[in-house]
Amino acid sequence: MAPYLASCLRRKATVPTLPTVIGVILVVAGTAVSVLAFPPFGPGWLIVAGIALFLTGLRKAESRKQGLILGAIYGFGFFAGLMWWLSELGLIAMIPLVLLQGGFFAVYGWWLSRYNDRSPMIWYLLAAGGWGVMELVRYHFPFNGLEWGAAGYALSDQAATRLPAAAIGTSGLTILVVLVAGLVALLATRQFSWWLLIPVPTLLLVALSVWWLSHPEEILTSPDPVYIVQGSTPCPFEHCPPDERLRTFEQHLELTRTIEGEALLVIWSEGSTGSFNADPVLNSEIRELIGVEARRLNAWFLVGSDRPVSETEWINANVLFNPDGEIVAEYRKQHPVPFGEYIPFRPLFDWIPTLDQVPRDMIPGDGPVVFDLDGTPMGSVISFEGGFSRYARQHVQEGAGLIVVATNESSYGTTPASDQFIGMTRMRATELGIDVVHSAVTGRSVFISHKGELGDPISGLGMIELIEGAVASREPSPYARYGDFVIWAAALIAIVTWWRARSLVGSGSRTSEEE
Repeated sequence: MAPYLASCLRRKATVPTLPTVIGVILVVAGTAVSVLAFPPFGPGWLIVAGIALFLTGLRKAESRKQGLILGAIYGFGFFAGLMWWLSELGLIAMIPLVLLQGGFFAVYGWWLSRYNDRSPMIWYLLAAGGWGVMELVRYHFPFNGLEWGAAGYALSDQAATRLPAAAIGTSGLTILVVLVAGLVALLATRQFSWWLLIPVPTLLLVALSVWWLSHPEEILTSPDPVYIVQGSTPCPFEHCPPDERLRTFEQHLELTRTIEGEALLVIWSEGSTGSFNADPVLNSEIRELIGVEARRLNAWFLVGSDRPVSETEWINANVLFNPDGEIVAEYRKQHPVPFGEYIPFRPLFDWIPTLDQVPRDMIPGDGPVVFDLDGTPMGSVISFEGGFSRYARQHVQEGAGLIVVATNESSYGTTPASDQFIGMTRMRATELGIDVVHSAVTGRSVFISHKGELGDPISGLGMIELIEGAVASREPSPYARYGDFVIWAAALIAIVTWWRARSLVGSGSRTSEEE
């Protein structure tokens, strides 16, 4: 009889309690709302509601195990819903990334749920600062990290929500979002304290003060005409060898020949030239044809080059031609896409057939390169790098007054990937306080002002279009000088709070379970 009763009691213990069920419902709702905050949906402020629902659900966790599960539900669901377009490359590309990125939120849920029984202020500081610690790790590890999906990027669609980024960066906006969401979560669970109202207005006051005292919005050069040559490819969103790069070059050259009058800069995006037969560095005929157009337009040319170095290595570069038609400099991409532009620990993955599509490993560049265009200092980043604050900021710290984000995006078809990426470069322009040219081969191309405003027109996906705009070199923002001080401060506060809170003894079943 006794064993039977024990068995019944064990089964009873596994039945979800009402708080647990409510927590799951809240987290699932938060996941959906968070995805809807990003393109192609919106508005971006929905990210506050999404994270608030997640944190409210997480406060329902009665153990670390439940916190782990709730965090996993949010993390896996969020990245699968946000970055589903990776499935265009196959599930082998999407599933590992979703599991890895979602895993950060699972760990966050496991860790934070331990402190649900602490005072509202302790939980609040741990929730916001712990999120900061998670993001700092996620931005850098593994394989140099990923910023895609950071809460601050969702706010790119509204001028008012972008504005603080000039002082505190997108990373600071992420902390601000979590602070507001944490307040909502505490209100929803009726554990509010007036002391909790201090952090948000304090952070906004700091952002406003830093921006007001340090950001003159000085234009260093007058606006000059710039052309984006979106020549597309002979087979948009597909690969069509042989000679795909040569035919892509020919389409860009033909479209460039329709430009009349002089310009400061003409941009051919990532992958507009390349391979052994269509690279301007390796092929003198290609180099001369581009040089002819540079001389005709009296313009600088920035040309994307996928240059093979050997059978096992290649370089992804932006090559600069001067108005005399000569190659004078180049920037080499620093951050290759793992499993897309190189295979980490290649011998371990030789058994995966789809990785045969990446036969060469990209050689990363050494650092930022600032081009001097007759007194206009310009930096450039290539594709994936545009999704990180640190690479564009490196160029600005070296003196760049405007940035070109050169990308391709042919792998993702008509999915929301291009619009999400433009949202990120809008934040890049705002946080650095400089004009950004977002130039794509098959994705969308657009000029973005130093306030994150989109120019007109925005090119169509896969279309052959010539986009004309004007850019100026500008004095960079406070964030460009001071960096990610807000997220680091939040992380430090969380570590200090955790160090003090760890000695406090919990109560009830949680304490028994963990001891």
